[in-house]
Amino acid sequence: MRSKKFLKAEQAPFVWDTPGLVAGVDEAGRGPLMGPVVAAAVILDDLHPIKGLADSKVLTALRREKLYDEIRAKALCFSIAQATVEEIDEINILQATMLAMKRAVEGLRLKPAKVLVDGNRIPTLVIVAEAIVGGDALVPAISAASILAKVWRDRWCQEFHLEYPQYGFATHKGYGTAEHLAALREHGACPQHRRTFRPVAEVLK
Repeated sequence: MRSKKFLKAEQAPFVWDTPGLVAGVDEAGRGPLMGPVVAAAVILDDLHPIKGLADSKVLTALRREKLYDEIRAKALCFSIAQATVEEIDEINILQATMLAMKRAVEGLRLKPAKVLVDGNRIPTLVIVAEAIVGGDALVPAISAASILAKVWRDRWCQEFHLEYPQYGFATHKGYGTAEHLAALREHGACPQHRRTFRPVAEVLK
């Protein structure tokens, strides 16, 4: 059973009719074989710029951690949300990703006038939204969202590793590495493995 100590997604109620604000949205965790898919939405503060924002994948873990704290301190508001492994298996990873993004946007303390989403798809929202391919490298607010989502999910994996150390989640974060696949074959699936993902499904046969 999942420990109560695991991180909870951060959300806050809406404040309606805030003109001119733009939120960046991105996700982390579409590819792994286990755990939730995590999305973040961020509205940056032009009066408190953050240097070094970039696609989270090109940053070192240490740099991501430092920017994570700086974004949380300087952004006008942010929200981190997730779709669970059960939801991923029920509605598929794409729809679960859209669900996590929708929850992240709806969790913002301030309602943006527009939402910019990394990629080529957007979740169902009541706000004007635009998808930007490669947006995590082009739009600072999306870069910030990618960092929040990545660091939050990595921390989740590190905590879950404490209950299931035999899989090495703290190292590979759930991706299908040789180490992870070998552990799957040896130990079977744990409660956070995505049953509908092929490598996991093959083990469960």
